[in-house]
Amino acid sequence: MATGEVSVLVLVFVFAFVGAPAAGKTEAALVAKELGIPVITMGEVIREELRKRGLPLSDENAGRVANELRAHEGMDVIAKRCIPAIKAQKKSAGKTEKVIVVDGIRGIAEVETFKNEFCAQFVLVRVDAPLRFRYERIKSRGRGDDLDLSSIDEFKKREEREFGWGMGEAMKKADKVIKNEGSLEEFKEQIKEILLQY
Repeated sequence: MATGEVSVLVLVFVFAFVGAPAAGKTEAALVAKELGIPVITMGEVIREELRKRGLPLSDENAGRVANELRAHEGMDVIAKRCIPAIKAQKKSAGKTEKVIVVDGIRGIAEVETFKNEFCAQFVLVRVDAPLRFRYERIKSRGRGDDLDLSSIDEFKKREEREFGWGMGEAMKKADKVIKNEGSLEEFKEQIKEILLQY
C-alpha cells in the first residue's frame, strides 16, 4: 500500500428472508436481483439434491428429501451447504455491493448457524401475509413443487411440515418485519427501502 493510502473495509451484510410458505420471500429476493444484489437461494440445495437422485420436482419429493437431509446432517444442513457460496460472494463483492440476500430460511437452526457465521452482519427479515392470500398466490405461481397443492388443506400440510423444522421460532427472531397485505408494488417498495438502507 502506498504512503498516505487509506484501506477501507467494506462491511457486506447478509439479509435472509423468513416467512410462511408463499408469504413473499421469493418476490423479495427478486426485488434484490432487480437492484443488482446477489441472491443465494436455499431451495436450490434441495432442487440440486433432487437432480442428483434423478427425482422429479414435486412438493412431496422436495419435502421428503429435505427431511432426509435434516435427519442425516442436522437441522441446519441447508444453511451449512449455502455458507461457502455466501462467503465466495462476499469475497468478490468488492466496494460496490454491501448486501447479499439469502432466500428460503426454514428453521431456527439455520438462523443460529448464519448468526454464528456472520454475527452482526446477519439481518433476518420476516415477511408476514394472511393464509388465504398466500394460498391464492401459491396456486397462481406455477412452480414445480407447488403443482400438487390442489387444496388449502394440502397447503396447510406444507406449512405444518415447515413449522416442524422450527420456522415459527425462526420467525420470532426476526430483526425486521414486513407486512405483505397490500399491492405487489407496495410490498416491493418496502423491500427496496430495507435493502437500500445499507
